[in-house]
Parts: sequence; structure tokens; C-alpha cells
Amino acid sequence: MATKHYSNDEITVKWQSELCIHSAKCFNGLKEVFDPRARPWVNMEGSSSEKIISQVHQCPSGALSIVDDQLAQKPTQANQTKVVCKPNGPLLIHGAITIEHEGSQTEKDNITALCRCGASKNKPFCDGSHSKVGFEG
Repeated sequence: MATKHYSNDEITVKWQSELCIHSAKCFNGLKEVFDPRARPWVNMEGSSSEKIISQVHQCPSGALSIVDDQLAQKPTQANQTKVVCKPNGPLLIHGAITIEHEGSQTEKDNITALCRCGASKNKPFCDGSHSKVGFEG
């Protein structure tokens, strides 16, 4: 499990590789910051902190997140959790949840992508395998 942190003077972006489903939303939404061909692949000087925060909050799997920072406070509706079933993809859970799996607990508070196809190597989380196995559902 690889976890990386990328910082500028205001915020820190955390990337958790095992949660990434490679949707490319980060790259397609803010190419000047997120470029998987570059090393490092996150360029925190490529845009404003506000734009980076906005793009990170669109990550469908929660692999990208903002580390404790006042600028990162995302407006939320009190105690509301939303579940979205992505066509031919994962189950996306928006909101705070606790996942119990194989004797451990994981706290999530933004977006969590759960596997629906059964092919993920990181169950119960989606790892993008649905696109490789041609999952329809």
C-alpha cells in the first residue's frame, strides 16, 4: 500500500494508491496539477489551492484527499450519506462511514468506492478491475 503526500504552502494532498480506481478525473479536470506521466505526478504549484481542493473533492474513490487544513473544509449536509451505483463500475458512497472487513475497521469521510464486480484485488474497495474484466451491471 503506497501513500504519498504532496504539499504547497497552504495544503497537503494525500494519495492512497490502493484506493485509486484510475478514473482519470483528477488528470482530466486539472492537468496542470495531476499528470500520471510526470514524476512526481502531482505538481502542487500547477494551480491555486482552491482549484486543487475542488478537484480532489471530485475523486470518485477517495484515493485523493486533503490532509487536515481549514481551506479543505468541504461543505456537507449534516449526517447525510449518499450511495451511487455507477453503471458498469463501483458503488460510490459519499459521506462518513465505517467499514468492517476481516477483523479491522476503516473510517472514511469523503468518497469511498466499493467493488461490485468481484475482481478487485483490494476488496472491499474498487481497484478499477471492472474495466479489465468487462463487468456490466
